Amino acid sequence: MRFSSTTLIAGLAAVSVSDARSVNLVDCKRATPTVYLAGDSTTAKTGGLLMGWGEYLPPLLNGITVVNKAVSGRSARSYTNEGRFTELANLVTAGDIVVIEFGHNDGGSPNSASDNGRSDCPGTGSEVCVSGKTGEKVYTFNHYVETAAKTIIAKGASVIFASQTPNNLWEGGSYGGYAPPVRFVGYASLAAKNLANTGKASFVDHYQAVANMYLKLGNTKTNSLYPSDHTHTSPEGADLVAKAFAQAVMLAWNGTTPLKGYLRPGNPTVF
Repeated sequence: MRFSSTTLIAGLAAVSVSDARSVNLVDCKRATPTVYLAGDSTTAKTGGLLMGWGEYLPPLLNGITVVNKAVSGRSARSYTNEGRFTELANLVTAGDIVVIEFGHNDGGSPNSASDNGRSDCPGTGSEVCVSGKTGEKVYTFNHYVETAAKTIIAKGASVIFASQTPNNLWEGGSYGGYAPPVRFVGYASLAAKNLANTGKASFVDHYQAVANMYLKLGNTKTNSLYPSDHTHTSPEGADLVAKAFAQAVMLAWNGTTPLKGYLRPGNPTVF
């Protein structure tokens, strides 16, 4: 069977157009990644008088979708044991970004008979504890978050380890931000350093960003952002905490993160 030159050219043109469309579709998907948030109630969507900062991150970003997978009451340990990190790893695709922020519920010791299922084993490495309640093996904060991050990174996504937000630093009427932060701030930083060789792990000191903001806001204003306790903020407080996170990303305090290129121009300065 013979084909005319006109038929061959038309066929090649059709193939070229089809290939171009396929390439454009792939490029489009990669150009609009998703940001997933993993954390506790200080990040999560709550309700009523309280709200987590993750709900106020989307307006600060441009050209990127935010999916808030934070859940109230969770620690790195319980988030792992409930399969939530596995769920995240199954959702992400190459180019996505996952922000991991825990610490508020990770303290204490799992060794007692009253183990709450959230406390991590003390330490930052391969230490292993045994739950005094269930007998399960309990690992360190770094083990949980770094194991999750390795799985996520293996799929081509990036991980931002964010330090936990501070409690009300003006509780009692004097500023408490000059004291050394809780240990999980350092643990989050260490996690990023431990996975630095992947080229897909970074750190945002959210704790310090919010601490600096509270110093600027002062006693009366900061206390007004905590309507029920010293940990959970009002919607207004959550909005400010999100803006502090965005500003820390913009300033690249701890190195550049993949979120910097998606910050909306003109975001407010809060500290």
